[in-house]
Amino acid sequence: MIVRLCPFIVETATQKARLAEDAWNSRDPTRVALASTPDSEWRNRTGFLTGRPAIEAYLARKWARELDDRLIKEHWDFRENRMAVRFGYEWHDDSGNWFRAYGIELWEFDEQGLMRRLASINDAPIAATDRKFLWPLGHRPDDHPGLSDLGL
Repeated sequence: MIVRLCPFIVETATQKARLAEDAWNSRDPTRVALASTPDSEWRNRTGFLTGRPAIEAYLARKWARELDDRLIKEHWDFRENRMAVRFGYEWHDDSGNWFRAYGIELWEFDEQGLMRRLASINDAPIAATDRKFLWPLGHRPDDHPGLSDLGL
């Protein structure tokens, strides 16, 4: 799949969001961090991170604590080199308590197609029976519903 750089059209914005989703669902901190600019700043809940090494370390800690994490992203809107993306993900802790996180990300892409990211994220505890992200770990199957289809 070839994703053109900016400006986006609907199809390429959808592809870009899905590629970011696939990277996240790989749970490979290096793969996720490489999509960001080298000096990228992430504001994530109470954490403030700068640079790819900090992002990688954060993601490694996160995925050690937030188990079986599965994420869905959808592009919300786009203009020139910017895109708004909404997302949801589910995970559980080592005690078996499930959570769903919701959020919005604002992406700005540089000339090489690398991302600068701002995010707003909220967690909510859920019962295991309320889970909606039920595919095997890794890539979300193409036929699995997206956030809008799931009513999220």
